[in-house]
Amino acid sequence: MNARLALLSAVAPGVPESEVFRLALEHAVGELGALGGTIHLRGPTAALRLVSSVGFPSALTHSWETIDQESPRVPARALHHDDGLWAPLMSTDAQGPWASTEGIAWPGTGLVALPLSGGGRNIAVLTVLTSEGGEPTPRQWDFLRAVVAWAEERMAQAPPPAGPSRTGHNGERLWQALQEVKVGSWDWNIETDELILDQAALDLYIINPAEFNGKMEGWMRDMHPDDLAPTFAAAQRAIRDHSPYEIEYRVRRADGTYRWLQTRARVIYDSKGRPRHMRGVVWESKEGSARDALGRALRYMSDGFLAVDDDWRITFANLEAEHTLDCSEKELLGRLLWDVPALRRIPDLESHCRRAAAKERTSGFDLRMPDTGRCYHLRLVPGADGRTLYLTDVTDRRRMEEEREAAERAASERAAHITELTTALAKATTSRDVVDAVAWRVLPPFDATGLLVQAVEGDRLRNVGAFGYPEDFLEAVDGHVRRPNEPPWSTILSGTPLFVSSVHEMTAYGPELSHLAAMAKKQAWAFLPLTASGRTFGVNVLSFDRPRRLTDEERTLLNTITALVAQALERARLYDAEHTRSRELQRSLLPRDLPHDPACTAAARYLPAGQGMDVGGDWYDIIPLSGGQVALVVGDVMGHGLPEAATMGRLRTAVHTLADLELPPDEIMGHLNDIVGGMGEESYVTCLYALYDSTTQVCSIARAGHPPPALVHPDGTVHFPQLGSDPPLGAADPPFETVDLKVPEGSLLVLYTDGLVESANRDVDTGMADLARVLRTAHEEGLDADLERLCDAVEAELLPADSQAEDDAAFLIARLHALDDERMASWPLPKDPKAAGQARQHVREQLSAWGLENLTPTTELLASELVGNVVRHAQGPVRLRLLRAGELICEVFDGSLTMPRIRRATENDEGGRGLQLVTALSQRWGARYTSTGKCIWTEQPLLGPDGQGGPPDGLDPMLLLNAEEFQEDLDELSLDGRDLGQH
Repeated sequence: MNARLALLSAVAPGVPESEVFRLALEHAVGELGALGGTIHLRGPTAALRLVSSVGFPSALTHSWETIDQESPRVPARALHHDDGLWAPLMSTDAQGPWASTEGIAWPGTGLVALPLSGGGRNIAVLTVLTSEGGEPTPRQWDFLRAVVAWAEERMAQAPPPAGPSRTGHNGERLWQALQEVKVGSWDWNIETDELILDQAALDLYIINPAEFNGKMEGWMRDMHPDDLAPTFAAAQRAIRDHSPYEIEYRVRRADGTYRWLQTRARVIYDSKGRPRHMRGVVWESKEGSARDALGRALRYMSDGFLAVDDDWRITFANLEAEHTLDCSEKELLGRLLWDVPALRRIPDLESHCRRAAAKERTSGFDLRMPDTGRCYHLRLVPGADGRTLYLTDVTDRRRMEEEREAAERAASERAAHITELTTALAKATTSRDVVDAVAWRVLPPFDATGLLVQAVEGDRLRNVGAFGYPEDFLEAVDGHVRRPNEPPWSTILSGTPLFVSSVHEMTAYGPELSHLAAMAKKQAWAFLPLTASGRTFGVNVLSFDRPRRLTDEERTLLNTITALVAQALERARLYDAEHTRSRELQRSLLPRDLPHDPACTAAARYLPAGQGMDVGGDWYDIIPLSGGQVALVVGDVMGHGLPEAATMGRLRTAVHTLADLELPPDEIMGHLNDIVGGMGEESYVTCLYALYDSTTQVCSIARAGHPPPALVHPDGTVHFPQLGSDPPLGAADPPFETVDLKVPEGSLLVLYTDGLVESANRDVDTGMADLARVLRTAHEEGLDADLERLCDAVEAELLPADSQAEDDAAFLIARLHALDDERMASWPLPKDPKAAGQARQHVREQLSAWGLENLTPTTELLASELVGNVVRHAQGPVRLRLLRAGELICEVFDGSLTMPRIRRATENDEGGRGLQLVTALSQRWGARYTSTGKCIWTEQPLLGPDGQGGPPDGLDPMLLLNAEEFQEDLDELSLDGRDLGQH
C-alpha cells in the first residue's frame, strides 16, 4: 500500500486529467484485488459522464456511460456521501452497468464508490467492483481515500487543453475565413436535458442522426475527457452569472483523432429568472481564436492572474482568479482591486499594494481570505501600462512551513529542556531533587502529564517519587508484588523499554491493570528501565492523558534521558541512605523528651538545614539539679557532617557530667573549653549554659560565642541580657564571665542557635529583633500560654516555609517557676551532738504542717544522719533546709569543702554504713559546693510505692524503728564524735 502511494507521489504535477484518472483507477483496482473500476465526471446538468474505466469490456460499461445525478445508482449516490459508499452487488443498490449480470448472485462482491472534489464541490466519482473479499477493510478504505486525495491534487494541477495554434488576422481575412467556416446551431433545454442540433452541427460532431438520442449525453460522448471539466464549468458559470457562454473543446473524429470546435451561446430565462434554454452556434476552429495563445495560457493558468491599470482597476482576470475571488469576469472587469468583495475585508490591502508598487520592482506579501481562511501570496509585477498581480495559493505551503518551524521550535525547546535537565541532575542531591528535575524538564516537551519512579526492594516495587497522580493510585502501586508479565516488572527484568499507547493495550497485559489505569486517569505509558553500573534497579514511568504513540525519535530521546536519570538517581539514593543514617544518629544524640521539673516547663524544636545540607551539630538540653535548680543548655558545633554531629554528642555528654557535679556555670564552660581544645579538630563550638535556682529566682548565665538568650517578662516585655563576649569554645581564654539575673515568676527564657536568627538575607541583629517581635505578638495573642504553639509560631515566622534553611536551628523555650516561701523551711543548727535531735524536731513539725506525716520517720533518720556527719566531720555554721517541690528535698549546709563519699564497710568496721543507709532511704542524694562551703542533700518522692508516702520499697520497717529509738538514746546520752553507722 505504501509502495503504491509512493509511486503515485512520484508522478510529476501537470499530467493531463485523463492520465490522472487512469493511474488512480489502476492502483485502486490493483490494491483491492478488484475486478475493475470506473471514474465518472459531473456535467453542467444532472448527469455523470464516464471518462475512464479499467478492467471492464466496453459492452459492460455501455449502459453506464451517462448516469443521472439524482438516480439511485451507486456513483450518483456517492456524490452525496463524502466518506464513500459500499453496496453489495446482490442488493438493489447495485444497479446500472451490471445489467448483463442482473439476477446473478456474486457472493462477497460489491461496489465501493468515493467522490472527488474540486472548486468546493464534488465533481467526480471513483467506483470499484470488488472481488469476493466483501466490504473493504479500514486499511483499504484509508488507501482509497489517499488515492482520491492524490487525484484531486493532480486534477487541480493538470494543464488546460492545448488549442490549435492560431495567428492574428485582420478584419478582412477574418471575415473571409468565417464565410468559409461551416457553422451549426443548437438548442439545449436545460429542464429536460434535450438537445436539438441542426445538420451542420451534427456534421461537425460526426454524429449519425440515427444514433443521436437527442440528449446532452449524446453530445458529451465524443468530447475529449480533458475538455469535459472546463466545458461544464463554463456552462455552469454562464447559467449562474447570466453571462455569455464561449468555450473551445475537442471532439473525436471518425479515425479517432480530435479536432477543435468553438461554440458561443446565451441562456434564456423565464419570467421568474429560472434558466430554460441555452441556444448557440458551433464552428470548427482551424486558424485562430478570439483569444491568442498567451491569453488562453493566462486564462487557464493554475495561479490566479489579474491585470490592473494605473488606477488599480482590473482589466483582466483568469479563471483561477475568478474562482479565488468568487466573482465572474464581468463582475471583476473595471472594478477597483480593493473593492472586490472577497478583498474588501482584508486589512490594509490598499496600503500594502501601494507600498509594493512604489518600489518599482517585483515584490509581494501574504494575505488571508476572510471567507475561506486560505492563505495566498500576492506577487505584484510593475509594467508600462499598469501592473500584473499573481495570486498563488500557499495555504498548504505556509502550513508546512509553520509545522516545520513548530517542529524546529519544539526540537530547540526540547534540547533546551535536556540541557536544563542535565544541569539540574548534576545539582540534584536527593531522590526528591531528581524526581522534581524530571517532572519539570521532561514531561512538558513530550506532553506527558504523569511521572512515577519506582525502585526494587526485594520482590516489591516501592515509590521513590511521583508527579501528576492521585493519592489512592500511589498507595495502590506502592509495594506492588513482582509479576513478570506486567509492564513495570517486564521492563525491569528485561532491561528494555516498553511503550503502551492505549488503555486497550494496557488491558492486554492483565484485566486488573484496567482498574489501575482508571485510578491513574491515564491512557498511554512509557516504561523506561533505570539501569546504572550494569544493574537495573527500578523503572521510570511517563504517562499521558490521551492515547499516544511515540515516534522512534521520541523513544530514542527518552531512553537517553532515562540513562542520565538512572545515574543521578543512583547517586541520590546513596546520599539519601547516608543522610538518613546521619539524621538518625543526630536524633539519637538529642533528647527525645524534655524532663519534667518543678523549676520550669519547657518546649523545644530542632530544625535541620534544607536538602543538600549534611547533618549539623546544634543541640539543647534541660538538666534537673538538686535544691530546686535546673540547668538549661544550648550549643552549636560549627559546620555540617557526621564529625560535627559526633562532637555534639560528646559535648552533650560532657555537659551532663559536669552539671551533675553541680559546678558553677563559669567552671563548666572552662572544662568544656579544655575538652574542645583537646579534640584537635579545626572546628569551633558555641555554647550557652544557664543555671536557674527556683529558691532564689536567680538565673546565672555563662556563654562562649553564643547569641544571648531572650527573656520575656510576664507583662510581655522582651529583653536580651547584656552578657560578656567570650569567644567560642576551643578559642576562648578562661575564666568565663557569669551574669546573674533576677527572674520574675512565670518569665520565659528563650535559648536558641544562630540558625534561627541569622541567614544570608538577615543579619543577627535583625533576626533577634524579629524574634523579639514574634515573642511580643505571641504574648499579646495569648499563644505563650501553650509553649508548643509558641514554638510553632516562632518556627513559622523565622524559618523558611519550604524547609530550605541554610543552617540547622535549635531553640528552647522554658517558663521559669519560683519555689515560694510556703514550700521552703530553713533552720540554723548548732555544731553540737544535740543538733540531730533539733533537726528531727524541726522535721516533725514542718512535715506535719505540710501534711506529709508519712514521710516523717524516713526524713528524721536522713536529717539525723546528715547532721550527725556534719557535727563530727565538718565545721560550722550548720543549717537545715526542707523544700517541698516535685519531691521532698532535705538539705544540710556546713562550712567544710570536704565532700562525703560512700564506701563499702566490712563486718568488723565501726563506720562507713551511714551513707549506705542514706542511699537506701532516699530516691537520690548528693553534695554540691556553695559559696561558703558545701550542701549535702537527699530527695524523696512525695508518694511512696503504695501511693501514701513512706520509706522506699524493700526497706525493713524495723530498721527505721530501731534507728529512731537509737537516735533518741544518742540525744539523751549527748554522744558526740560517733555517727549512727558505727553503732
